[in-house]
Amino acid sequence: MSDQFREVTSVSWFGRIKRSVGGVLVGLLLAVAMVAVLFWNEGRAVTTARSLAEGAGAVISVPVDKVDPVNEGELVHTTGPLTTSDEVSDPDFAIESKGVRLVRTAEMFQWVENSKSETNTKLGGGEETVTTYSYAKEWQDRPIASSEFKQVSNHQNPPMELGSRTFQIHEGKLGAFTLDEPVFDRIGDSNPLTITPSQLPDIAAAYPGTERVSVVDGRIYLGANPTSPAIGDYRIGYQLVPLGDISVIGRQTGDRFSPYQTVAGDELLLVDSGRVPADKMFADAVSVNTLITWLVRAGCLLVLAIGFGLLLAPLGVLADVIPFVGSIVRMGTGLIAFVLALLVGTATIAIAWFWYRPLLAIGIAVGGLALAYLLTRFGKRKAAAAAAQAGATA
Repeated sequence: MSDQFREVTSVSWFGRIKRSVGGVLVGLLLAVAMVAVLFWNEGRAVTTARSLAEGAGAVISVPVDKVDPVNEGELVHTTGPLTTSDEVSDPDFAIESKGVRLVRTAEMFQWVENSKSETNTKLGGGEETVTTYSYAKEWQDRPIASSEFKQVSNHQNPPMELGSRTFQIHEGKLGAFTLDEPVFDRIGDSNPLTITPSQLPDIAAAYPGTERVSVVDGRIYLGANPTSPAIGDYRIGYQLVPLGDISVIGRQTGDRFSPYQTVAGDELLLVDSGRVPADKMFADAVSVNTLITWLVRAGCLLVLAIGFGLLLAPLGVLADVIPFVGSIVRMGTGLIAFVLALLVGTATIAIAWFWYRPLLAIGIAVGGLALAYLLTRFGKRKAAAAAAQAGATA
């Protein structure tokens, strides 16, 4: 027998109209907010691009084994091995290692509620929704509030007392330079840290009081039976950002690096793993800026379409007195919402371009008009030639 619970709810036609009218306000707020975010995103992209271009023209590559006072306050680039006398450790389980950052991921075996709804529109505009709630036991790295389940009985989760944590070194050296938290925060490329059975005595001593502590598949397991986990059991895994070669671009401040304030507006502090030339670091940062710009654009256009869909939703509800008519109307309003999102979104981006990049925008506009004019003339010539040929044939 499957662990499921079904719930049937109904909403009258007038109730749906009232709900859709309330959704109009939400849709309007979404549309206004996305226009603002789109406009801001263009400004952010321009500022970042200009800051990176400014930095690429000002950066000085310096040797890693000497701090030259002449470069104080300048934007410098250097590369070499990161060293430290610190160790990263998780005191809760006596896990220690050499590295930049140790990331603990704690998962608890819990009940999880999933839901699936099917909605049918009835003659007269009312709506009936059948929601099926199903329950399964899964590993989750966040607490699941079982008190909010539709069917709480037999699906209780205990409090999640162990959580994920990050442990990071406080100071290190890059040749003659001293590194601190702002640089460490930007170093990634973590690898799994395998826990071995030989560490079990130290782990058990550091975390006493459990029924059983074991090491399974390179992770710590807290529970009676790893092959048959029970609700409330934990498994603890680790990721380690190792020591190694890094490359840094930042403002030389004494023997440390700090963010470099550009005239364009952004502060620059770039860190990469490995020995990376300055020009590649800037090129990678430009690529990231472009990707973020397009992701924000796409996300805003999607939310704009949802907002316009909510604005037009009452039309579909009104037409739902006859269900198939309502379906046709909703198809139409969905298409209109998509078109409006494209029009408003692209218009906002165009206006932002004129605001933030007027010369480039004017150049593109002139180029577009010129292309349109040439295509129009070409089309007229083709039409005239075709007409002349048709007349000669006649």
